[in-house]
Amino acid sequence: MNQYDYIIVGSGIAGLYTALLAKEQGSVLIITKGSIDDCNTKYAQGGIAAAIGKNDSPQRHFRDTITAGDGLCDEEAVHILVNEAPDRITDLVKFGVPFDTLDGEIALAMEAAHSLPRILHAGGDATGEHIEFTLSKQVRPPKIQVLEDCLATEILVEKKRVSGIKALDCHTGSIEEFECRCLILATGGAGQLYKFSTNSEIATGDGIVLAFNAGAEITDLEFFQFHPTALRLPGVTPFLISEAVRGEGGILRNVDGYRFMPDYTPEADLAPRDVVARSILYEMEKTGSDRVFIDVTHLPPHVITTRFPHIYRFCLDHGLDITRGLIPVAPAAHYMMGGIKVNSWGETNIAGLFACGETAGTGIHGANRLASNSLLEAVVFSKRVVEKTKKGARTEAPAASKVVEVHYSLSERQAPQVVPVPSLSALQQLQWDKVGIIRNKEGLTQAADILAAWQRLLPQPTDRPSCELSNLVLTGRLVTEAALLREESRGAHFRSDFPQSSPRWQYHIVLTQ
Repeated sequence: MNQYDYIIVGSGIAGLYTALLAKEQGSVLIITKGSIDDCNTKYAQGGIAAAIGKNDSPQRHFRDTITAGDGLCDEEAVHILVNEAPDRITDLVKFGVPFDTLDGEIALAMEAAHSLPRILHAGGDATGEHIEFTLSKQVRPPKIQVLEDCLATEILVEKKRVSGIKALDCHTGSIEEFECRCLILATGGAGQLYKFSTNSEIATGDGIVLAFNAGAEITDLEFFQFHPTALRLPGVTPFLISEAVRGEGGILRNVDGYRFMPDYTPEADLAPRDVVARSILYEMEKTGSDRVFIDVTHLPPHVITTRFPHIYRFCLDHGLDITRGLIPVAPAAHYMMGGIKVNSWGETNIAGLFACGETAGTGIHGANRLASNSLLEAVVFSKRVVEKTKKGARTEAPAASKVVEVHYSLSERQAPQVVPVPSLSALQQLQWDKVGIIRNKEGLTQAADILAAWQRLLPQPTDRPSCELSNLVLTGRLVTEAALLREESRGAHFRSDFPQSSPRWQYHIVLTQ
């Protein structure tokens, strides 16, 4: 068997940044199911949040994050996030990330629910791509060993401690085993659960399933963030239209050209994402349309083309000049705010198993992620994972969260009389219809029953597509069961049968086998 100090599963910002720090501590192997650049990081347009502006402070960033999280943020984790942010930005600059500047200083942009501009960006709206390219260039073999086209399938645990991992070679179909001292899951999210998603095809909940099957705890999965504005054009895969477009002055209009957001909230176009996504949904129903529009035609054309070159070019390639015409948009699944439950050092309840990035449930996002905190979370907590795993490391114990946890196990379900044939498209339609932006008990129960039946029906996976479908079905079950348990509306989780939030539900739902 191959032996390493660190095995990292995933090659987005969390996996690459962890690997670059870990190589100073011992041998490192990155396992990734596609190529090293197949990840969601490169699609992150908005940027990375950090309190580095003259009038800004970690305290203000803390308040904005806590407010967005709607009563469920882990305050200790948020303190760590906002206070360590400036140092992690310095690290990224040292690695060579070319953040945009203005008059010799890093340029800062505004996004919804932030109290002032604090979003760093690179290449206008290509921040994620620049970070991914910069870090992958530093990682590429022979600097660090990378196994591409290799899908992790099972965590090996001996005496309640991780001993290694099994992985499927996607070319040969053979299973290999690897031993390690520390296993770090950085597998990203699960946006492929939904019919409309801003995520790449790799986002299939792999880390959630690996951890859950090994006995780890999964938390806050009912909070799945739907981005309010993804490009909606016939035959075109949803393409993110960054929140920063509204931050620069973009206005949401319905099909009749009416500016509708002030009707729903005083914050109008810059309200938190969950509010904007639901408002757009209501407006689409009201007007009988499958889209609304973002209007930036009142902004100077040079502002649009220099600040949003990716969005401008993508739309232009599809026949739309956004300096002159409206951008058709609709909500799409975007970000998994819960994940594998970890403490402030990235540790799970299984010794030797760590998680960071989108697959980790650090508690910083609570019920609703503040824009541009995701790339930041990845670097801040990746750094802490490596600090914790240094040989002879002495780190303070994490403080207990002030938010209560309630643990549930996944329940058995009665098979429905009619079970659709399991497939990726059937799963995505089911999740979109029954476990989407607006939910209720009837729809969630139907979805939970079908997902449980699919889990029993699916044969043992033998290749990447069957593994990914199996992982999505189980992740879908966990999202749905958590959404069914939470009988209130809070942040991104909205129940039409329980439309108010309740102090009685101010706790984290934790799911285990």
